[in-house]
Amino acid sequence: MLNGSLHEKGNTYTALKEIQEEFLELGIESEIFQIGINPIRDCTGCRGCKKSGYCVFDDDATNRFIEKAKQADGFVFASPTYYAHPSGRILSLLDRVFYSNAKMFAFKPCASVAVARRGGTSTTFDVLNKYATISNMILIGSSYWNNVFGALPGEASQDEEGLQTMRNIARNMSYVLRLIENGKKNGILPEPVEHDRHTNFIRTEKKLQINVSQFRKIDFLLKKCHNMPTNSIV
Repeated sequence: MLNGSLHEKGNTYTALKEIQEEFLELGIESEIFQIGINPIRDCTGCRGCKKSGYCVFDDDATNRFIEKAKQADGFVFASPTYYAHPSGRILSLLDRVFYSNAKMFAFKPCASVAVARRGGTSTTFDVLNKYATISNMILIGSSYWNNVFGALPGEASQDEEGLQTMRNIARNMSYVLRLIENGKKNGILPEPVEHDRHTNFIRTEKKLQINVSQFRKIDFLLKKCHNMPTNSIV
């Protein structure tokens, strides 16, 4: 479970702790991964990670998270809400993690959690979900949108419905994890995913091929239009 907050024991932690305690009741091991207070680099798009599966910059929490993610069966990405979006540090980390090794997340369950004083959680929730939905992950919902509210550290513990939502995330993910495990035992595996089609909005134009008869027809029409009176309407 990834804590995208600078604050080790803030309201984002409170939300994750509620999930963790419910996981414990259900017999599932979990860990809260703190990004910490040190700066997190942005992705430079250098593609150096494509050979190793790790970011070439090894001076922050990114590669440590990749190492743990390889062993994990499910994920919770949680972030405070800043200007109606997730924290910059969790975005920088997840950009580099998924760009380095998105395949390791495929067919694993994932829940996103947004924490705020008052508003902006819908867009925060949406942005975090984007990482999962482009990587063949299984989104985990709850009994309400995955939000918890609180301003000062610890206030989230007063959000009774929010904490209930967190517990239900744990229960739903536990159910999906058991389904996946039992499916593997019975030879039920994911279907192959297609990856061979990439359609860019802007494409390189192909050479225009016109045979002789088409050229003559176009030439005839152009000459005809050229000889028309100026007040003609086509």
